[in-house]
Amino acid sequence: MHTAARTHGFTESVIRGMSRLADQAGAINLAQGFPNFPCPEILKEAAAKAIHADINQYAITWGAKRLRDAIARKYAHWYGMTVNPETEITITCGATEAMASALLAIVDPGDEVIVFEPFYENYGPDAILCGAKPVYVPIAPGQPLDLDRVRTAFSKQTRATILCTPNNPTGKVFTRAELEGIAECCRRNDSYAVTDEIYEHIYYEGRHVPIATLDGMRERTITVSGASKTFSITGWRIGTIVAPSGTTDAIRKVHDFLTVGAPAPLQEAVAVALETLGRDYYDGLARDYRARRDLLCGALTAAGFRCTPPAGAYYVMTDFSELSDLPDDRFAEWLTTEHGVAPVPGSSFYSRPELGRKVVRFAFCKTMEMLGEAAQRLRAVRGGKGR
Repeated sequence: MHTAARTHGFTESVIRGMSRLADQAGAINLAQGFPNFPCPEILKEAAAKAIHADINQYAITWGAKRLRDAIARKYAHWYGMTVNPETEITITCGATEAMASALLAIVDPGDEVIVFEPFYENYGPDAILCGAKPVYVPIAPGQPLDLDRVRTAFSKQTRATILCTPNNPTGKVFTRAELEGIAECCRRNDSYAVTDEIYEHIYYEGRHVPIATLDGMRERTITVSGASKTFSITGWRIGTIVAPSGTTDAIRKVHDFLTVGAPAPLQEAVAVALETLGRDYYDGLARDYRARRDLLCGALTAAGFRCTPPAGAYYVMTDFSELSDLPDDRFAEWLTTEHGVAPVPGSSFYSRPELGRKVVRFAFCKTMEMLGEAAQRLRAVRGGKGR
């Protein structure tokens, strides 16, 4: 007996593996990006109300009408985009399924998919599951995107470019000029931009610009987002896709046969949040995450790590080469088991492991109290024996 060749090119999630190790070691889990603080009360109340109102059966496959309408209003209000909730919005089981459904809907075996690296670990496997070839384009830490290198990466086989902004794992917020350069490549090569914008409301520098709002990009952009990060409900699995109607039709067929639909009562609750929470909520979200970022980055620097505070999202990539000669996976295990703080090995974010052997990623989507405890534990790292 044998297993499908498409599964042989990647491993299970390293992030989820580090979460298991953190649980076993009793460590503070700064590996997986889920908050340890409650979501807004309005979401919990709305979810309970929907359940008690017996909204417990299948929603429309492509999403409850109330939620689709709320998302259309959101895109109009925040980004000036006119989106048809009947033909251009799909609700999925998280942004993870959204990305997979989108790529399966547009990518054929033998196509090429451009992936910027370091990248969120799902993107390469998503392309491989489609039978496509990932083409990796490096982003130098702290440097502008090399648009000449991007242009060189495109070819006649390029069907899509995966773009995550604000970025996981680096925290980079792509500038308008960088997005314009990517958009120009997509238009010239008649390819899609598939954007992961799940951190769209968590940024500290610049501003979030959806690439779909740029000239000529609305008809060739698939915008993936969701409620997980904005409302601290990663376990609810409510993702969103905004795409042109013809593309949406293909996406909905894939989504239907993958998952049928997202949880009905939770869709209603997210709709209530979108309808009710105002700009002050989103401003507070970014402000609170800035404080968490500053606390953790200060602690990491004091412990001997090298890092640059991210411009967005809630992760920080750090260089530990001054602390240890170990490779990233062994260093991450040592930090977890010996010091009680779990990061993610940097190599999981690169196409070639050697590119990430001296870096690890930390998530700061935790309470200030937990981050303060992590800071205390990290103080002992500089004098540890991680060599």
